[in-house]
Amino acid sequence: MSLYFEKRRGLLVLLTAIACSTIGVANAQTNVSWPDKPIKIIVGYSAGGATDILARLVAVKMGTTLGQSVIVENKPGANSNVGAEIVARSPADGYTLYAFSIANTINMSLYPKLGYDALKDLDPIGMIAKIPNILVVNPNLPIKTVAEYVRYAKESKDGVTFASSGSGSSIHLSGEMFKMQSKIQMLHIPYKGSAPAVTDLLGGQVDSMFDNAPSAMPHIQSGKLRPVGITSAQRSPLLPEVPTLAESGYPNFDVQSWFALAAPAGTPKPIIEKLNAALNKALTAPDVRQRLQELGATPEPGSPEKMRDFATAEVKRWREVVKASGAKAE
Repeated sequence: MSLYFEKRRGLLVLLTAIACSTIGVANAQTNVSWPDKPIKIIVGYSAGGATDILARLVAVKMGTTLGQSVIVENKPGANSNVGAEIVARSPADGYTLYAFSIANTINMSLYPKLGYDALKDLDPIGMIAKIPNILVVNPNLPIKTVAEYVRYAKESKDGVTFASSGSGSSIHLSGEMFKMQSKIQMLHIPYKGSAPAVTDLLGGQVDSMFDNAPSAMPHIQSGKLRPVGITSAQRSPLLPEVPTLAESGYPNFDVQSWFALAAPAGTPKPIIEKLNAALNKALTAPDVRQRLQELGATPEPGSPEKMRDFATAEVKRWREVVKASGAKAE
């Protein structure tokens, strides 16, 4: 009887060794052959926005490096949550990626129930870029500086109104953060996207907006909007004469919209490393850097670990702002 069990145990050991060897060979082959088909990047917004523009900008270069087409697909809805959930539920094989952004870290606190966890269900690949917001006002208002903006709000019976692309967006929460720090009366007017918000700002229906640089710049250049302050810690090279909010009396103010790439949780590390290397290489291309400069964006090459630490800190940071402002999902 003992001889039978010894033989059986020996057979199990042999089969286990064969299985492990097979898995090892398969993983090695995966690492060598990946990618062997096109890769897609899911963007949680409609075409034409900053997230979409930046995803398409790096997709072409990454495809050249990886030897496969990298295609962008737009899956808008629920402040990017629709697209994020699609990727979180996709196979962790490196062929479906997500254009991760500041919105996903805000949404963790803004929505009471999400179909995914931005930190647990998505593996970071790397950062793409950061873009500051610009506090802009209708030029018909007697406001040219942050101090005058605050004075106007205090002297006006109803305070000052600020538009946003929607509740919970970085544009909205930039305003809420300034409201908390300045302690002035500010009324938030949410819109379904930046375009209609800017239209009403141009028409004088609202007073101001903490808009993304790519959206605001054409109207600033045409003189239809007046820039008052930059939300990032450093001045924008696009508007070197416009001071930051930190310079204007609010030293702790530092808000930028940021954009990154992520993959479904569990994606093999060698694949993540290949994607990260291709992304970082794309960000060094002269034409990519030129386009980023035109958008007022700063390239942010780095490691997956650096992105994970950053995203984790952003979730905590925006949780505090959402709670203090009482912001709710539309």
